Amino acid sequence: MKTIQFRLQFQTSEISKYAEAYAFNDDADALVAGEKIRNGQFTRDNLGEIFEWKTGGRGRSRLAQNSDAEISDALHRAIDAETDRVAIAVLLGLRGVHIPVASAILTAIFPERFTIIDFRALEALGIQKPLITLDFYLQYLNECRQLALQTKVSLRTLDRALWQWSKEKSRQI
Repeated sequence: MKTIQFRLQFQTSEISKYAEAYAFNDDADALVAGEKIRNGQFTRDNLGEIFEWKTGGRGRSRLAQNSDAEISDALHRAIDAETDRVAIAVLLGLRGVHIPVASAILTAIFPERFTIIDFRALEALGIQKPLITLDFYLQYLNECRQLALQTKVSLRTLDRALWQWSKEKSRQI
């Protein structure tokens, strides 16, 4: 497995500033749905709330191809998984769920343990257009955990800062 070199594109002292400027406050419903899942409500509606938050509705028809039993089983197994790899892998068994969406699902369920992978966060870490594999996500997750620990912020705060930095950079181009 090739080790990826992540490099934060802004000063760590600016994490709070970017996180506070984060424009999307619409993660509240997704986090509530994640809490419901964590508490045993493995429903299509709860998964759908998180899916909509992450995708803006893109791929909704593929997600709809999963039965309620498949959704319930995957969510139950993901929260009971003993490793991060297994938690992600179980969710990848659902139609319409790829690593970025699986990362959002797990972030909504366990915001203190997981973080979302997307092009904006990767750009803020100096990575352009990678092939996002399970191994790549796990390296990214480890990097984010270390960075959050070093800078004494939560993974959600770090994620918001990474996203916001990329969004502001794209406006300058």
